[in-house]
Amino acid sequence: MKRSLFTTNTWSNIQWMLQKRLRSDCTASVMLKDVPHAAVPPKWNQSELLEFNRLLPDIVRDLTDTDNRYYDCDIANKWFAKLLQYNMTGGNKMRGLSVLHSYRILAPLADQTPENIKLAQIMGWCLEILHTSLGLTQDILDQSQYRNGKPCWYLQSPRQQPDEAPRLLQNAIFILLKKHFNNSPYYLDAMELFHDIGHKALVGTVLQLETQKDKSLNQFTMDRYLSIAKYKTAYHSFKLPVSLALYMARIRDMEMHRQARTILLEMGHFYQVQKDFYNCFGEETGTDIEDGKCSWLVVVALQRASPQQKQLLLDSYGSKDPEKVEAVKQLYVDLGLPSTFKLFEEHTHDLICTQIQQISRGLPHKLFYMFLKRLTLPLSQENTTL
Repeated sequence: MKRSLFTTNTWSNIQWMLQKRLRSDCTASVMLKDVPHAAVPPKWNQSELLEFNRLLPDIVRDLTDTDNRYYDCDIANKWFAKLLQYNMTGGNKMRGLSVLHSYRILAPLADQTPENIKLAQIMGWCLEILHTSLGLTQDILDQSQYRNGKPCWYLQSPRQQPDEAPRLLQNAIFILLKKHFNNSPYYLDAMELFHDIGHKALVGTVLQLETQKDKSLNQFTMDRYLSIAKYKTAYHSFKLPVSLALYMARIRDMEMHRQARTILLEMGHFYQVQKDFYNCFGEETGTDIEDGKCSWLVVVALQRASPQQKQLLLDSYGSKDPEKVEAVKQLYVDLGLPSTFKLFEEHTHDLICTQIQQISRGLPHKLFYMFLKRLTLPLSQENTTL
């Protein structure tokens, strides 16, 4: 018998009820129930964001100054300045600000001079450039049309090879590191981190795209999903800002770095599951279903689905047909995935809180509660495009 699809109004009502219940019950009360109030910082300080953004013209000048760098390549420098201004403006700069916030928590107050705070901001911009380069690479591979509400850059610069922009951005990181950190004791550490984690993030992107090609969905396993979330998201969005701040604060204890990595990778997994869920059930839905991405929702659905339901996924997942997309969303509801997501949040939040409390090497708990607080903010306040 042909499966009947619910109407648009019915689906809107389901979305509204899920958003209301999950945002209020789960995010507000469940996730914050164990976080010590004093350890939870306020929402991102807008004045800090404005101060951070005021550095962008200096960053652009550092990378395109024709007085002493490539003076005879003016047209190329102007193109690169346009690339930076188009892609590096807007957004909440959560990754870059995480470097600054982590440094403020980790470094002795005596070391937090205006000069060192500015260096932490510049290091944050290096991370934002890495994140942007990864986003531009994914746009090319996905043949995406829009990023952050604007047409993708490769569509704006048709005369250039599509991969030139991401490659130039990745090189720009090391130009900034050399200019501002060449005499710092952590210069080599920072270079190695950007090389290593930039490579890991690209591996995660390739892993995701290769998995998407599997129309049989046989590779859509939880192990594969965890690998994608770790390499594509967790390393550069959570581990890297703290690792950079640890080195800038002259903390080189490898056990402290290891304990931080364990917690931060768990948070990165948590964050990716949230992104996947709200991509389907959020106020502004995305295109994970149409793109056939290996998301948490489809992996859990495949674990639970009956043979008939698996056939529906095989027939509908990765299709841009609106009826097939709605059929997949309805299947998620039928399989109880919204309730499963709520239980996942409870369990993962409790696990992370336990890990924080068990830190044994003197890392400040408020550092990790800062990131945990970030995970309780509505995803509309986050840059969720990658």
